[in-house]
Amino acid sequence: MDPATVHQLVKAIEAKDLSTAAHTWRVVLYSRAMLEAVRADQATIHAVTQGAALHDVGKIDIPSAILTKPGRLSPEEFAVIQQHPVTGYARMVAMDVEDQHILDLIRFHHERWDGLGYPYGLKDGEIPLVARYFAVIDAFDAMTSVRPYRHEVGEQAAAHALVELRNGAGTRYDPDAVRLFADLFERGSLTWILNYFNDGTPIPDFTPDESAVALIGP
Repeated sequence: MDPATVHQLVKAIEAKDLSTAAHTWRVVLYSRAMLEAVRADQATIHAVTQGAALHDVGKIDIPSAILTKPGRLSPEEFAVIQQHPVTGYARMVAMDVEDQHILDLIRFHHERWDGLGYPYGLKDGEIPLVARYFAVIDAFDAMTSVRPYRHEVGEQAAAHALVELRNGAGTRYDPDAVRLFADLFERGSLTWILNYFNDGTPIPDFTPDESAVALIGP
């Protein structure tokens, strides 16, 4: 996909739910770091990082009242949320996106290793590899993002999140994906991303050519 189109879609996602803004760029960074660690080729890195940036593109079609609801969602409202991988995938197909990495990541990133995920209830090897690995990244960032209700932050939150990932290996998550992510994090390869755009960390100055576009460009 053209990077400019990706950026337009990311801005549309952020406009619908501002809380996703920093999350989007952190999961892009985690994805790129993991791919580089396993020496993926540049075409794969390019596609997967674009998919990571757009993983929640289906939320554009979710009513704002549900996305930003401060309290617990009703079962009916959660059922609407569960459709965002479907609507996101449909949007990409309508835009003539053909790269399978992008399509699979958007469509299947909420599936679970044990088959209890959504929207299709796929399990273990039925879930495309890119979605299995991204699910670990997405969960880790959700557990370590700064939130008003969260007492643990930074390294403390990360330590707790790694415990949760390991506890979920083989049920919620692909064990190999958990193993790789945890190993990279504990070796210090991912720790710099933890506070990227999080509260208390200055947002670096950058031009599109030097930073944001480079994350999802070739």
